[in-house]
Amino acid sequence: MKKIGFDNEKYLNDQSNYIRERAAKFNNKLYLEFGGKLIHDFHAARILPGFDPNVKIRLLERLKEQAEIIICVYAGDIERRKTRADFGITYDVDVLRLIDDLRARDILIENIVITRYDGQTAVDTFIRRLEQNNIRVYKHNPIKGYPTDIQKIVSPSGYGANPYIPTSRPIVVLTAPGPGSGKMATCLSQVYHEYEKGVKAGYAKFETFPIWSLPLKHPVNIAYEAATADLADFNQIDPFHLEAYGETSINYNRDVEIFPVVKHILRKIMGDNDVYQSPTDMGVNRAGFAICDDEVVKAASTQEVIRRLFRYRCEYKMGLTEKDTVNRVLMLMEQLNCKETDRPVVCPAREAAETAKSVGKGNDGIYCGAAIMLPDDKIVTGRNSHLLHAASAAVLNAIKELAKIPDDIDLLDPIVINSVSSMKLEILQTNQASLNLEETLVALSVSATSNPMVKAAIKQLHKLSNCEMHISHMPTPGDESGLRKLGLNLTCDPNFSSKFLHAV
Repeated sequence: MKKIGFDNEKYLNDQSNYIRERAAKFNNKLYLEFGGKLIHDFHAARILPGFDPNVKIRLLERLKEQAEIIICVYAGDIERRKTRADFGITYDVDVLRLIDDLRARDILIENIVITRYDGQTAVDTFIRRLEQNNIRVYKHNPIKGYPTDIQKIVSPSGYGANPYIPTSRPIVVLTAPGPGSGKMATCLSQVYHEYEKGVKAGYAKFETFPIWSLPLKHPVNIAYEAATADLADFNQIDPFHLEAYGETSINYNRDVEIFPVVKHILRKIMGDNDVYQSPTDMGVNRAGFAICDDEVVKAASTQEVIRRLFRYRCEYKMGLTEKDTVNRVLMLMEQLNCKETDRPVVCPAREAAETAKSVGKGNDGIYCGAAIMLPDDKIVTGRNSHLLHAASAAVLNAIKELAKIPDDIDLLDPIVINSVSSMKLEILQTNQASLNLEETLVALSVSATSNPMVKAAIKQLHKLSNCEMHISHMPTPGDESGLRKLGLNLTCDPNFSSKFLHAV
């Protein structure tokens, strides 16, 4: 059993009560901006062991009699088909998935807002799809001078030009597939309209990270900086909170920078009512008070920073991010006094690649290794060959170990592998014969029908969820998809696994 550092139930109780209290301060009409991922928040689960990645949706289930959801999505993200990295799906598809998840839990979701809409063709197609499924869609056009021209913003030609979104519950949660989706602007636009209608509504912000009650250089908060290194975000002491209350709290730079504007907008909407004195005041996050073992959390957060280094190095190799992003994470690692080989699966994976090279068993001159740390902390490895990708070999070795199957017994008959390889080359006309992980899992399931030992091994696959894994190369799409479905926490070295520009 992995050590637990976060009390999930305490967090749920404290957080739900705190949100209800905040709503009561605004005559039970609160627009609550939800930062981060509403469902499958794996970043939080990795750095706060014990944190349920779906705790936010469980929180909403507790509040579902009082709450409803509005999803915001930036038109530009739909147009350029921005992808959610942890699932490999575009933002528009993620919106559809989120609607399904909310409806399955009987949480009210009726409205979608397209922010900064400018007549994009791809966006119009998405809108038609939503409307054909009885989802109300509202379009918010860009406001000229936003966010500095307060006179224009808080006027009939600013927020007033946005369509009002009718809601029926006292707590209205604004969520989105990712950052920059216009949640705050939509919240403030709704508050403007509510005041025009005589309803004294309020606004609050729910961000899990950075955790305001932890020190600035706590590994949890440093892990947040690493997660947003590509955005150049950084944490800082909230100067407004320090001045107003003489208390130190942590926020991040964009919230601190925008706070004077938000405060001015709220004052102009609400009159002379100074609701908040600081960005920390706006927040309702109670995560810091549910940490039950700080040492466990520190260790997990340090490992997350190392994971981010590997991720950004690979993205840099593929031209998806800048060198400055990698350098920022390296600086954070210096603050934590850690190095990449402190991740236990890194060296074994690299050693497996060297072993493949020494025995001359690779694939087209490419030698790759993979390592998985099992729940009992034992590390198993795999290397590539003309039959299997390294990820496939490692997963097969892992489930053999978990099922107590001797190492010299093959789960897959070479005849089966050769049959699949022949089909790939001769029928499907692919450029590689060796089986990626998805293909290996299919072959495994077919073999299980006639081999009880394979069937026993397959039953162990679920135990790989949340296990740590490293590969000495970047996974092919078939490997990456299979590893994601198995739930492994993957890192990899920034090396290509094939001489081909497009590998499968």
